[in-house]
Amino acid sequence: MGEQVARFPLFPLGLVLLPGEAQPLHIFEARYRTMIGHCLEGESPFGIIWMGEHGLHDTGCTAEITRLLERMEDGRTNILVEGRQAFRLERRIDDLDYPAGDVELLDDEPPDEDPEAGQAARRGYADLVERVTDSRPSEADLSELGSYAMAATIAFELDAKQELLELRSESARLARLAELCREAVKYADYTQQASERAQTNGKVRH
Repeated sequence: MGEQVARFPLFPLGLVLLPGEAQPLHIFEARYRTMIGHCLEGESPFGIIWMGEHGLHDTGCTAEITRLLERMEDGRTNILVEGRQAFRLERRIDDLDYPAGDVELLDDEPPDEDPEAGQAARRGYADLVERVTDSRPSEADLSELGSYAMAATIAFELDAKQELLELRSESARLARLAELCREAVKYADYTQQASERAQTNGKVRH
């Protein structure tokens, strides 16, 4: 069982934050201004958890405020945060001025990277980056990237990011990331083909 943290500040949002991912936030609601003020004063983290169309998810990611970008006269702030560690919400706390809960910080299973899964994920990631930017990452750069580091640079759908966040095995994340990258490359190829045919009044069967 991971470390238990009581009364942990929570920020339900329409996004999924991954460990290592940077995310700018605009803080304007009074309760969240209070929460962020406490976190800035205490140099403490808070949790970002996805509020999807079916409600609040159980697994989120702790966020460390790495930079206060702007503080406005009316109390609003712009901050930059970075994801640190996955957590599971065990119980919601409703007696504070902002959302909070008792959470369990989630550790990964013992290092278990499958070499084949790692190679497939990094190859798929490199293919996707090259497809989008016309520049392929070097093998040296790729070797230093884990699943979260690669996924954090790609605008995957939120449900796909949430799936990666909930997996507690690096091998499982790498295998899923390889699939997501292959799907993204296929989609990019399809949209380019559709665009090219549209210019000639052609039709593309989906």
